[in-house]
Amino acid sequence: MSSILLVTSSPRGDDSLSSKVAHDLANELSARDNGPSVVHRDLGVNPIPHLDSVTTSAIRKPAADRTPAEAAAADYSDKLVAELLAADTVVIATGLINFNIYSTLKSWIDNVARAGQTFRYTAEGPEGLAKGKKVYIVLASGGVYSQGPATGMNHAVPYLTTVLGFLGMTDVEVIYVEGVAFGPEAAEKAVASAQQRNRQLALAA
Repeated sequence: MSSILLVTSSPRGDDSLSSKVAHDLANELSARDNGPSVVHRDLGVNPIPHLDSVTTSAIRKPAADRTPAEAAAADYSDKLVAELLAADTVVIATGLINFNIYSTLKSWIDNVARAGQTFRYTAEGPEGLAKGKKVYIVLASGGVYSQGPATGMNHAVPYLTTVLGFLGMTDVEVIYVEGVAFGPEAAEKAVASAQQRNRQLALAA
């Protein structure tokens, strides 16, 4: 059965516009594709610890050489990798904070970017192993960063498309929820525009 992995990263709970639009998109995609299961990884509610010496050591050792603490850390990372690899579609939601992604989302990436599991090095160079997935990025921001003078300050989309491509996920669509700091009416308009794009993308999926 096909599945959708929904990764939200905002700490703002129900007030998060990136999470709201991403949830709506996952539901649209599920409704139009015979109801694939949606697995939700909420990094705002359950943040993934940043990499530490235990995890960094664990993922570089054979399983037989790990300490109990390293074994637990590696098992947690392995589960995140398995969750990603099992998904046919990935929806990632983040706000633009200090011109980049939330650190909670960076921690998820640091755990799923695993040599030998989601990428490998070959004689021809690195090869992504998480291939064949459609990825949607929902990016919410107070200002407008998809076009205009602030475009170069948006480091979130270039970073995400680079790291996803490195892991083999090159079919990526971006849904902007932007200009939300310009007042309630602007925020409502931004959400409505994003939801319209959601419907278009769901129809095309």
